Amino acid sequence: MNFLTRHKSYPWMVVAMLWFVGLLNYLDRQMLSTMRPFMEGDIADLVSATNFGRLMAIFLWIYAFMSPFAGMIADRLNRKWLIVGSLFVWSGVTFLMSYAQNFDQLYMLRAVMGVSEAFYIPAALSLIADYHQGKTRAFAIGVHSSGICLGQALGGFGAPLAAVSSWQFTFYACGMVGILYSLLLIALLREKKTYAAEASARHSVLASAGFALKGLAVLFSNVSFWVILYYFSAPAIPTWATKNWLPTLFSETLQMDMSRAGPLATVSFSAASLVGVLIGGFCSDRWVQRNLKGRIYLSAIALGCMMPSLFAIGYGDGLFWVLGGALAIGLSLGVLDAGNMPILCQFVPSRYRATAYGLLNMTGMVAGALITSELGKAMDAGYTNTVFAVMAAIVLPVIILQLTVLRPKTINMTDELMGR
Repeated sequence: MNFLTRHKSYPWMVVAMLWFVGLLNYLDRQMLSTMRPFMEGDIADLVSATNFGRLMAIFLWIYAFMSPFAGMIADRLNRKWLIVGSLFVWSGVTFLMSYAQNFDQLYMLRAVMGVSEAFYIPAALSLIADYHQGKTRAFAIGVHSSGICLGQALGGFGAPLAAVSSWQFTFYACGMVGILYSLLLIALLREKKTYAAEASARHSVLASAGFALKGLAVLFSNVSFWVILYYFSAPAIPTWATKNWLPTLFSETLQMDMSRAGPLATVSFSAASLVGVLIGGFCSDRWVQRNLKGRIYLSAIALGCMMPSLFAIGYGDGLFWVLGGALAIGLSLGVLDAGNMPILCQFVPSRYRATAYGLLNMTGMVAGALITSELGKAMDAGYTNTVFAVMAAIVLPVIILQLTVLRPKTINMTDELMGR
């Protein structure tokens, strides 16, 4: 298969292969958010919004705390096998969810899904960044993110599919597709490290642990990384709140059946995100050629658009406000998703990027888990609008810090520029 990797189009083939993995990544995790009404008859504990919030949040908690370890491992080992293994396991979990008979079984399977999916994003994005080092990095990551957006949109169709068949068949079919695709990736996907791993660290557990600790020391001694960490986690609060609860909000606010509300919520949000990642990736690559802070300026604009959108969802009482707010947040999220890893590449060299993104994922997921649980309680108690207002206020300091502290010196940070 070496003739494939030598072909000039192979970097885009990698993006195409991982595009479908990203689609499955979000499809499998998101479709549960729309299938609750169809599962309640078999699993009575799901009637409670608080319990459903716990079920959605456990994935985020496990995913969060596994992400740094997943990133460290991806910086040392072959990312192809991490991607293949991650896909195979979470697809197997999705398959097994079709056989779940009670809340505890679902809870355990969602936890295992959090472990397996945590290994994908740091490995995949750092691999794409290594294959696309020129003027195509943000657009390549944006194209990959479009698969994630489509997967999230298709997750909304879990409800109508469950309505015409069953929720068990929906999990069964999606899990089987992922298992089969993981076998195809074994033959076609190839690793590409842009730095040489020290021989001692490849063969010694202690040396690998030392490398991981060194990576953490390098990252946490960098003030810019602390700002990026905050900049990544703060908008994760409203985006995860919107992703996980938008179908329910549409159903209750607009008095709509979930078989209609689920697709409307996920498709509208994901379609806006899809537009955002493609436009954001294209504009980011162009703007950074003229100004090294171009990617940062674009992300700040996206964050600014997110704030009034949260008020529209939280306080809106009609289709125009709720749908309009969802579209604006989805568009903003798409721009952010396309620019996050390229911005990180301006401050962190290749050998530490998966570790760095794992840490970003951890903080973002912790924020998402907290708000997912809190929104479940808020919906039961009737103070949902207040939570959305607080989320809007959290975003403002991020914009200020991002614009004042982040001062990139290059498009692509290397060990030499960082002073390794």
